[in-house]
Amino acid sequence: MSISTPLSAGAGTTRALTSRSRLRANPISLVLGAIVLLVGVGAGLRMNTPLPIAAGVIAFVLIILGLQMAYAWEAAVVLRAGRFWKLAGPGLFAIVPVVDNIAMWIDQRMHTSTFTAEQTLTEDTVPVGVDAVLFWVVWDAKKAALEVTSYEQAIEWAAQTALRDIIGKTTLADLLSNRQMVDEALQKSIDARSTPWGITVNSVEIRDIKIPDTLQDAMSRQAQAQRESQARVILGEAEQQIAESFVEAAKHYEGNPVALHLRAMNMLYEGLKEKGAMIVVPSTAVETMGLGTIGGLAALASNPRQSGPEA
Repeated sequence: MSISTPLSAGAGTTRALTSRSRLRANPISLVLGAIVLLVGVGAGLRMNTPLPIAAGVIAFVLIILGLQMAYAWEAAVVLRAGRFWKLAGPGLFAIVPVVDNIAMWIDQRMHTSTFTAEQTLTEDTVPVGVDAVLFWVVWDAKKAALEVTSYEQAIEWAAQTALRDIIGKTTLADLLSNRQMVDEALQKSIDARSTPWGITVNSVEIRDIKIPDTLQDAMSRQAQAQRESQARVILGEAEQQIAESFVEAAKHYEGNPVALHLRAMNMLYEGLKEKGAMIVVPSTAVETMGLGTIGGLAALASNPRQSGPEA
């Protein structure tokens, strides 16, 4: 797969197009032409006449110009007397010098081109900048050469125009959250324009979406507020579930003082194990659970020196 020169706005006609090179020399024609030229020079020297040398020079030029070679991924658009004659290549092919002309070498590999749309308003009037990459291929070299002046520039402007149209018809929320839909819409729009030129757009992918800094801050605060609200809802649901669990547990302690005392002892044990000390404040709940008596016994057990008078 080849990667073409990235497209950018305002590139214009000054950008060099490698596909527009005309006749070109190749190693095979150079070697054959050199052999013919050497033969002519040798014959001229032996015969002591310039005619074989002149014939060798003419043959050299004809071979260089007439024997062309296209690479495996290329197609040469050959015109004869100004009219389309054939698509030549890949490999070696012959043309008639002066009469035939190679108008264009078409690269039929996959191309990737980047394009942008800056400060374009979305449907909800938000200015955004979008960077995208285009994957396209020339499937009909004849149409690409004859139907449009420069198919590379045509793809460039078609992609930029389609991108601006899609942005203008899409809200910012859809543009940020549903890129696949925007990619597919772009691909269909650009492909519809490029098909008459013999070009197929395989896919379009949006790489980056730039929004104003103030809007980014507002969206960040909104997202943070939504997360805090969701956290509070989750906390409230958790409190509700805990309360329901306590109510269910209270049914087991109701009318069962032994279970309640065991629960009180477990609470004291857990508190002493984690904190090492505990203060029990008298209250109705403490009296009901017998925490005062249990707490006193636990304190005496942990400090036996205070259980009697000092000696």
